[in-house]
Amino acid sequence: MCYNLSMFRLWGKLYKNNRIIKDLVVEDSSDKTRTHKVYSALTSVCLSFDLSEPIWLSSNISEFKRRAKTRFNSDNFIEKTDFDFLEIQIIEED
Repeated sequence: MCYNLSMFRLWGKLYKNNRIIKDLVVEDSSDKTRTHKVYSALTSVCLSFDLSEPIWLSSNISEFKRRAKTRFNSDNFIEKTDFDFLEIQIIEED
């Protein structure tokens, strides 16, 4: 029996002083849409890093559409942050 599961992997990285202080790769082989996979993976990254979820600004949306990658800085979070930015990037997508 052959299963056609598409693999989706998103890499979340937390930066401070130009260094990665935390990172996590989230995999998803479900049949959800790409958008749902991105939001679900971002939720997993934020839970793992003990962060609230960032607010997607129009600049994040356009950058993510162009490059499958975006950065969330302090402007994207409601509470005060102790890092420079959170970067998410799709590293595998079938």
